[in-house]
Amino acid sequence: MVLEININPPVPPLPRPKDKKSVDVRYLLIAPYASAHIYWKNETNELVYELEEPVLDDYEKAALEKIENAMIELINVNVAVEKTIEAVSEYIDKTARLLIDELNIEIETASYEKIYYYLFRDFVGINEVDPLIRDYFIEDIECNGLNTPVFVIHRIYRNLRTNIVFRDFDKLSSFVEKIAQRSGKYVSYAQPLLDGSLPDGSRVNATYTEDVSSKGPTFTIRKFTKIPWTPVQLISMKTLSPEMLGYFWVLLENKSNILVTGGTASGKTTLLNALAFFIPPEARVVSIEDTREINLPRENWLPSVARTSIGVGKVGEIDLFKLLKSSFRQNPDYLIVGEVRGTEASVLFQGMASGHSSLSTMHADSVDTLIRRLQTPPINLSPTLVNSLDCVAIASHARVGNHETRKIRAIVEIVSIDKDGNALVNTPFLWEPAKDVFYYKKESKVLEKLSVKTGESVASLQNDVLIRAKLLTELYKRKIFGFDEVGSIINEFHKNPAAVLSRYNVG
Repeated sequence: MVLEININPPVPPLPRPKDKKSVDVRYLLIAPYASAHIYWKNETNELVYELEEPVLDDYEKAALEKIENAMIELINVNVAVEKTIEAVSEYIDKTARLLIDELNIEIETASYEKIYYYLFRDFVGINEVDPLIRDYFIEDIECNGLNTPVFVIHRIYRNLRTNIVFRDFDKLSSFVEKIAQRSGKYVSYAQPLLDGSLPDGSRVNATYTEDVSSKGPTFTIRKFTKIPWTPVQLISMKTLSPEMLGYFWVLLENKSNILVTGGTASGKTTLLNALAFFIPPEARVVSIEDTREINLPRENWLPSVARTSIGVGKVGEIDLFKLLKSSFRQNPDYLIVGEVRGTEASVLFQGMASGHSSLSTMHADSVDTLIRRLQTPPINLSPTLVNSLDCVAIASHARVGNHETRKIRAIVEIVSIDKDGNALVNTPFLWEPAKDVFYYKKESKVLEKLSVKTGESVASLQNDVLIRAKLLTELYKRKIFGFDEVGSIINEFHKNPAAVLSRYNVG
């Protein structure tokens, strides 16, 4: 009988208690073998994340080591990785049982089940970190070198120390080699830096030698969210207000240009994915990224990903600049660029100026910082080109009570920018940290611009914003959060708004 492993157990609803000391949750990561336990640890006075896996005694550890060493010579890892989970489980099980017979190892059924889990984890997954990668709630996995705990960034409980520690230099080096191999890259003493993406889309950055990082090899894995968060989920997390989303909805229906700015891991791409729900279903969308993070609920979508060079001399390199130039020949109605940071910005803003509706993200914590970044190397953009940008959403980390969270701190409209880079702006939406509320100022320069463009009155456009906000609020009240369900309702609204509003009693 083949042992069953479930790598997609149900995602539980996790509590958000006001007092972190009361947190004590446990949920499955790889059923029925591995689970996460998050609790307040009195000894260190902090919230910790402990990975709970089957405990092996000395005999079982020795048996596992023998089987793994023999399996390395025998197993076809590519076959194991690429097949279905059922086929992989059967393959690992048959190979392990064969080796146990050949090596004449005596193992009881209970011991074999534990050993089988570790074989599956190490050959199909990526060793100690594999359960963390499968944790829906984890965003980042960070290892700072030898003899230091691996840290994770959790969606609910934020930065947490784990009980995973790499203590062997060769083992950690081997792990970095493995994630490089899975990323289709190569690391060595001559090329000790790794920047790539795993088959599931997760971004990997690693160092290989002590010359580069004094604590030994390091790695950071930014997990790829297969199912992006919907606009309704962002409302439930209080990341932004329904009115903000209603405003973005109206802007995107009318092909406006939006830039999401903020610091690292402030939720820029999360918001970008959520805003893409509002793009009309019939529109052609082209997305361009360094590493794949954008996932859109639509069929007429062409995703493009940059490719790094092979060997020396940048042979075969396809960067964002080349992809962006090429994208305008693909007749996009909407262009989404994962992040602008270099010369591709000039092409993006020229595209905006020529009428291609664009969404993108950029590292900047204010509009002034944004304009300075656009004006200075390596971008060197003319300030007047920024006038084609309609609004900037500023995302940031915030602390509300005892909880770290993400907020859209402000939505700033670009009214005009002169040749010296001085900006005239309007801020229709603002988050007030002290009260944790979002303020909405009805005066909107972008809606005034759209009024001229569409012939619809500003009052009518403002009403459109509120109607859409009410619909999203109603979906939130009815706990309609699913990716497909929310996407379907928004797409139906584009085609028959009266029917959708009637169904959800929105007037």
